[in-house]
Amino acid sequence: MPEADDAPVIVSSAPGSFARSVLAERHPALIQQVRDAFPWSPERHRALDALLRSCTEGVLESLGPDAHDRARWDAWGGEYFGRSWFDVPFLWSESYFYRRLLEAVGYFAPGPWQGIDPFAPFKRAELRGSLVDDELAALDALARRPAEERAAAYLQGSLWGNRADLGFSVGAQGPGSSEGFEGSGGGSAGEEPPPLVADDSEVLWSLLATGRSPGAVRTTVHVIADNSGRELIPDLVLVDHLLTTGRADDVVLHVKPYPYYVSDATMADVVDCVRRLAQASGSAGEAGKRLWAAMGDGRLDVRAHGFFCAPFPYRAMPADLRREFAGAALTIVKGDLNYRRLVDDRLWPPTTSFAERTAHFPGPVAALRTLKSDVIVGLAPRTVARLEATVTGDGANGAWRTSGTHALVQVRP
Repeated sequence: MPEADDAPVIVSSAPGSFARSVLAERHPALIQQVRDAFPWSPERHRALDALLRSCTEGVLESLGPDAHDRARWDAWGGEYFGRSWFDVPFLWSESYFYRRLLEAVGYFAPGPWQGIDPFAPFKRAELRGSLVDDELAALDALARRPAEERAAAYLQGSLWGNRADLGFSVGAQGPGSSEGFEGSGGGSAGEEPPPLVADDSEVLWSLLATGRSPGAVRTTVHVIADNSGRELIPDLVLVDHLLTTGRADDVVLHVKPYPYYVSDATMADVVDCVRRLAQASGSAGEAGKRLWAAMGDGRLDVRAHGFFCAPFPYRAMPADLRREFAGAALTIVKGDLNYRRLVDDRLWPPTTSFAERTAHFPGPVAALRTLKSDVIVGLAPRTVARLEATVTGDGANGAWRTSGTHALVQVRP
């Protein structure tokens, strides 16, 4: 096994690798879906076609001369331009693809397509779907459970909601599925979710105790959101639980400042999800109304820092973000991309210490993630042995890292 600091950076050039499948299959499929989602102008069609040729057959090129952030991206990765998309760090090339996609559809340029989220049709369709209705209705049964069971179910809902990733489902046979709130452990009714590969849930709750004495220092929890829609809704339900139980006095929710990846949450998505909750009946509607009020009085503060769309790990975060997280009782990091950025996008030995890989993070941090990429740390040797012994239907090993069928809760106090 390589030493931790010598673990190779993930690139997309390895045949048969997950990273290669994203660039070679998922990104072209996404370009076609975006192309079909709007009646784009001929100029936009030409730009999308050019991006498709570039990312499949060409080399990385700088943003257009009029791009407002060209100098920034040139500084961030100028040494990669002229090289194949497949030969540079996967985290960087994947992030740059989405920035180039926004350029192709005219998101930043003056004109009629400025500010139009190219992923909005996918997000709205998911949010209006019957699966959301079922998941919100399940909250009524949870409301009658003991407090500890409710807390566990809300955490499980937020965790397994990470399966509902529109980007993960691009090119798949069907949409991604989340576990929702039904059942005793957050799985579908009558069905237990698979065991977690790592579970520090008790440590997480110990950092957010109830029944604090009067005059205690205010407890602020930060949540770095991942996807919108069917993942963001259970995240918001968990936030409501933290606020209503006094586990947190204030919650800061961090979202993307503009559309990023397929379904990453923006401020518009937060408003849509809170409104979806508030318009529901029963417990979901009550939670939505509380969240709406909490946003209005500042107990739920939504922020959108530009670093969340940068192609770097969190150890490179700017000083202002470091100060924010340093003052938090806990920062909850949601999802697969945020996990890659938290521990660094490298092929770590899976038994590498999670505490060591997150020592750079300012303040206590918890990762809630379903596994949808190769990066993984903090596993017990016996867990790794069991997982590696699992053979998929096509006779391959290792699919547990990328299939979205396994999950983890990891905490560094």
